[in-house]
Amino acid sequence: MSALNKEPVLRAKKALEDFDKSLKVIELETSARTAFDAATSLNCKVGAIVKSLLFKTEQDYVLCLVAGDKKCSLNKLKKLTNLKDVRMAPAEEVKSCTGYTIGGVSPVGHLKDIKIFVDHSLERFQNIFAAAGHPNCVFKIDFENLVKITKGKIENITE
Repeated sequence: MSALNKEPVLRAKKALEDFDKSLKVIELETSARTAFDAATSLNCKVGAIVKSLLFKTEQDYVLCLVAGDKKCSLNKLKKLTNLKDVRMAPAEEVKSCTGYTIGGVSPVGHLKDIKIFVDHSLERFQNIFAAAGHPNCVFKIDFENLVKITKGKIENITE
Protein backbone atom coordinates (compact mmCIF):
# COMPACT_ATOMS: atom_id res chain seq x y z
CA MET A 1 0.00 0.00 0.00
CA SER A 2 1.34 3.38 -0.98
CA ALA A 3 1.79 5.88 1.84
CA LEU A 4 -0.32 8.27 -0.29
CA ASN A 5 -3.41 6.20 0.57
CA LYS A 6 -2.96 6.30 4.34
CA GLU A 7 -5.50 8.34 6.31
CA PRO A 8 -3.05 10.90 7.79
CA VAL A 9 -1.60 11.62 4.32
CA LEU A 10 -5.09 11.96 2.83
CA ARG A 11 -5.98 14.44 5.60
CA ALA A 12 -2.86 16.54 4.88
CA LYS A 13 -3.55 16.30 1.13
CA LYS A 14 -7.13 17.55 1.59
CA ALA A 15 -5.93 20.54 3.65
CA LEU A 16 -3.39 21.38 0.92
CA GLU A 17 -5.90 21.03 -1.92
CA ASP A 18 -8.53 23.08 -0.06
CA PHE A 19 -5.97 25.89 0.15
CA ASP A 20 -4.40 25.59 -3.31
CA LYS A 21 -5.07 22.84 -5.86
CA SER A 22 -1.49 23.11 -7.15
CA LEU A 23 0.00 21.91 -3.82
CA LYS A 24 0.81 18.21 -4.08
CA VAL A 25 1.99 15.54 -1.67
CA ILE A 26 5.27 14.00 -2.79
CA GLU A 27 5.96 10.38 -1.81
CA LEU A 28 9.68 9.76 -1.38
CA GLU A 29 11.48 6.47 -1.95
CA THR A 30 13.57 7.20 1.14
CA SER A 31 12.64 8.42 4.61
CA ALA A 32 12.06 12.04 5.53
CA ARG A 33 11.64 11.20 9.23
CA THR A 34 14.36 13.70 10.23
CA ALA A 35 15.26 17.04 8.66
CA PHE A 36 18.61 15.60 7.58
CA ASP A 37 16.93 12.55 5.99
CA ALA A 38 14.42 14.76 4.19
CA ALA A 39 17.12 17.11 2.88
CA THR A 40 19.14 14.14 1.63
CA SER A 41 16.07 12.63 -0.05
CA LEU A 42 15.11 15.96 -1.66
CA ASN A 43 18.67 17.09 -2.44
CA CYS A 44 18.13 20.43 -0.69
CA LYS A 45 19.56 22.31 2.28
CA VAL A 46 18.60 21.05 5.73
CA GLY A 47 17.29 24.54 6.57
CA ALA A 48 14.67 24.25 3.80
CA ILE A 49 13.00 21.42 5.72
CA VAL A 50 10.18 22.48 8.06
CA LYS A 51 10.28 20.77 11.43
CA SER A 52 6.79 20.64 13.01
CA LEU A 53 7.37 20.56 16.77
CA LEU A 54 4.48 20.32 19.23
CA PHE A 55 4.92 21.88 22.65
CA LYS A 56 2.68 21.47 25.67
CA THR A 57 2.02 24.56 27.76
CA GLU A 58 0.23 25.02 31.09
CA GLN A 59 -2.98 25.69 29.17
CA ASP A 60 -2.80 24.06 25.75
CA TYR A 61 -0.50 23.15 22.87
CA VAL A 62 1.48 25.21 20.41
CA LEU A 63 2.99 23.98 17.15
CA CYS A 64 6.28 25.53 16.12
CA LEU A 65 7.39 25.38 12.49
CA VAL A 66 11.16 25.63 12.51
CA ALA A 67 13.89 25.38 9.87
CA GLY A 68 15.67 22.02 9.86
CA ASP A 69 19.01 23.62 10.67
CA LYS A 70 17.67 25.50 13.72
CA LYS A 71 16.68 24.58 17.26
CA CYS A 72 13.47 25.85 18.82
CA SER A 73 14.16 28.00 21.89
CA LEU A 74 12.11 27.11 24.97
CA ASN A 75 13.07 30.43 26.55
CA LYS A 76 11.75 32.38 23.56
CA LEU A 77 8.55 30.29 23.57
CA LYS A 78 8.04 30.95 27.29
CA LYS A 79 8.43 34.70 26.74
CA LEU A 80 6.18 34.65 23.68
CA THR A 81 3.39 32.71 25.42
CA ASN A 82 3.96 34.42 28.77
CA LEU A 83 3.96 30.98 30.41
CA LYS A 84 6.51 29.31 32.65
CA ASP A 85 5.70 25.69 31.83
CA VAL A 86 6.46 24.93 28.17
CA ARG A 87 7.89 21.56 27.12
CA MET A 88 7.95 19.14 24.21
CA ALA A 89 4.71 17.18 23.99
CA PRO A 90 5.04 13.41 24.46
CA ALA A 91 4.56 11.24 21.36
CA GLU A 92 1.09 10.02 22.36
CA GLU A 93 -0.12 13.62 22.83
CA VAL A 94 1.40 14.63 19.48
CA LYS A 95 -0.66 11.84 17.88
CA SER A 96 -3.91 12.67 19.70
CA CYS A 97 -3.62 16.42 19.09
CA THR A 98 -2.38 16.51 15.50
CA GLY A 99 -3.41 13.07 14.23
CA TYR A 100 0.15 12.46 13.07
CA THR A 101 3.01 10.39 14.47
CA ILE A 102 6.40 11.97 15.10
CA GLY A 103 8.42 11.93 11.89
CA GLY A 104 5.37 12.73 9.79
CA VAL A 105 3.75 15.66 11.61
CA SER A 106 2.33 17.98 9.00
CA PRO A 107 1.80 21.71 9.60
CA VAL A 108 -1.76 21.25 8.24
CA GLY A 109 -4.73 18.91 8.65
CA HIS A 110 -4.66 18.58 12.44
CA LEU A 111 -7.38 16.87 14.47
CA LYS A 112 -7.62 19.86 16.84
CA ASP A 113 -7.12 23.60 16.42
CA ILE A 114 -3.58 24.44 17.44
CA LYS A 115 -1.89 27.82 17.76
CA ILE A 116 1.00 27.89 15.29
CA PHE A 117 4.23 29.89 15.31
CA VAL A 118 6.32 29.99 12.14
CA ASP A 119 9.99 30.82 12.63
CA HIS A 120 11.12 33.74 10.50
CA SER A 121 14.32 31.90 9.50
CA LEU A 122 12.33 29.79 7.02
CA GLU A 123 11.80 32.94 4.94
CA ARG A 124 15.36 32.73 3.56
CA PHE A 125 14.37 29.89 1.20
CA GLN A 126 12.40 30.23 -2.02
CA ASN A 127 10.78 26.84 -1.43
CA ILE A 128 10.48 24.81 1.73
CA PHE A 129 9.37 21.24 2.36
CA ALA A 130 7.16 20.00 5.17
CA ALA A 131 5.89 16.59 6.24
CA ALA A 132 2.56 15.45 4.86
CA GLY A 133 1.38 12.89 7.40
CA HIS A 134 3.94 10.11 6.88
CA PRO A 135 7.75 9.84 7.17
CA ASN A 136 7.99 9.32 3.39
CA CYS A 137 5.58 12.09 2.36
CA VAL A 138 6.27 15.82 2.05
CA PHE A 139 4.94 18.86 0.24
CA LYS A 140 6.69 21.86 -1.28
CA ILE A 141 5.48 25.38 -0.49
CA ASP A 142 6.85 28.90 -0.19
CA PHE A 143 7.13 30.75 3.12
CA GLU A 144 4.28 33.18 2.49
CA ASN A 145 1.84 30.39 1.67
CA LEU A 146 3.00 28.29 4.62
CA VAL A 147 2.09 31.18 6.90
CA LYS A 148 -1.27 31.61 5.15
CA ILE A 149 -2.27 27.94 5.07
CA THR A 150 -1.39 27.42 8.75
CA LYS A 151 -2.70 30.83 9.87
CA GLY A 152 0.60 30.90 11.73
CA LYS A 153 2.18 33.86 13.43
CA ILE A 154 5.71 34.72 12.26
CA GLU A 155 8.07 34.85 15.22
CA ASN A 156 11.73 34.52 16.16
CA ILE A 157 11.55 31.23 18.06
CA THR A 158 14.96 29.68 17.39
CA GLU A 159 18.34 29.72 19.05
